[in-house]
Amino acid sequence: MAAAHLRIYTINKGQMDDWLDLFHNKLVPVLHEAGFKVPSSWVNELGTQFIWIRSCDKLEDIPKLEEKFYGSDWWQANVDFVRSHVAHREIVVMTSTGN
Repeated sequence: MAAAHLRIYTINKGQMDDWLDLFHNKLVPVLHEAGFKVPSSWVNELGTQFIWIRSCDKLEDIPKLEEKFYGSDWWQANVDFVRSHVAHREIVVMTSTGN
């Protein structure tokens, strides 16, 4: 069963442009390398929240893919910088209904 995370990040004031560059040019390639798909992302109307979906083929694959992503050299070297952009995050785990 396919699985995804709906991720809602509140980005620190004045950092959205930097976050978008970081996300699309650095984070997405590392996520893809780990085996995650990133099918879509959005910014809310106020420009304060970044909403995106991170998916994989099976729910049980998430821990293995997260271990690969969070254990990557890039993440280890940049984790503090990445997290310095995010004031709050909410993660909703979703699974496919087969439709």
